Amino acid sequence: MADNAPIGIFDSGIGGLTVVKEVRRLLPHEHIIYFGDTARTPYGSRSPVQIVEFMHQILSFFESQKVKMAIFACNTMTALGFEEARRRYPFLLTAMNTGVEQALKVSRNKQIGVIATQATIASGSHGKVIKDMRPDAAIYPQACPKLVPLIENEIIEGAKVDEAVLEYLEPMKSGHMDTLILGCTHYPFIDQAIRHVVGLEVQIVDPAQDTALTAYELLVRSGKLADAQQSGHVKLCFSAGVERAKRMASLVMDIANVEFEQVDLAVRC
Repeated sequence: MADNAPIGIFDSGIGGLTVVKEVRRLLPHEHIIYFGDTARTPYGSRSPVQIVEFMHQILSFFESQKVKMAIFACNTMTALGFEEARRRYPFLLTAMNTGVEQALKVSRNKQIGVIATQATIASGSHGKVIKDMRPDAAIYPQACPKLVPLIENEIIEGAKVDEAVLEYLEPMKSGHMDTLILGCTHYPFIDQAIRHVVGLEVQIVDPAQDTALTAYELLVRSGKLADAQQSGHVKLCFSAGVERAKRMASLVMDIANVEFEQVDLAVRC
């Protein structure tokens, strides 16, 4: 039997829209509710306790919306809170894919770079997965605290972006890295600047596609796919700056039939 309840997708800001794009492409019949916490972004420099608190507020909002699944579109919240969330909430949960499996598949020398927020890098989550899968692989982690604030403020090209990307990525080129994981969902917005620095010889892995695929597979196993005859509806919710978020959303998807809403979690939860 089809389950037409919505899928919730969430992130600290607008970055998770890159995951919405992939879920929408793979699952066009599903209703989607997205929540981006644009009032409190970036999360990467916050304490783990505070990040997990924000995660619970968002998941409680999704519970009130009666979602059948929630997809973490944030590596930081995945690293710090996914296991706790899985024990607490009644709906299906999908973690943000690390991109490690795909990176190891495409890498020739198993020298893997990871760029992400401070909190994600500090968690060591990518390194743990890589070493579990390939103990002989090397990982080069790099926190990039300047990138999310730039992207959230609609600065996705130009001197400020180029300077920040060069600052973080140029030192990584001194090794033998041949594959780079985008460990934050915001980073595909500046993929051209990243490509310019690392060059054409480095494989760039965006985990958004594999995150969507994992969600699809879990829905199939659980018998919770939506009715294939329906057309999925998308609602994008943000805690602040809806017009700015709308402009950013238009860069990654067709927003002609997308609903936008500002949501105050203190009121709705």
